[in-house]
Amino acid sequence: MSSGADGHMQIGQVAARTELSIRTVRHYDDVGLVTPSARSAGGFRLYTDDDVARLLVIRRMKPLGFSLAEMKELLDSLETLDNPDSTAAARRRAAKLLGGLQDKVAESAARLRRQLAYADELADLLAARSAQPAATGR
Repeated sequence: MSSGADGHMQIGQVAARTELSIRTVRHYDDVGLVTPSARSAGGFRLYTDDDVARLLVIRRMKPLGFSLAEMKELLDSLETLDNPDSTAAARRRAAKLLGGLQDKVAESAARLRRQLAYADELADLLAARSAQPAATGR
């Protein structure tokens, strides 16, 4: 899906690109995680590719159990590291924060892998049982 002629997308386009609901995109604006880069003359939220990238980071963090505050810290750290004008001290703090979050990501991913394995086991059990002929009862 492409941006409009001015490089901006409306919230519906953003929701489709990120696989988030419009309500969720609005919520992330309301809590200050992703503020639209512009507003239309009618007051509609307008987003850029950078805004979409930020939403995609959030989408990746959500199933890993990150709090809104942790999401904000991580997003701010990424922004600091991407900004060539950031000071060396700010870059060090941002890198340290990201390094510290790697453990949480690894632990959360391992927990999700276990849960997925349990779901696969249940699916296999159900498939095996549904393939058995039904017992005749009296």
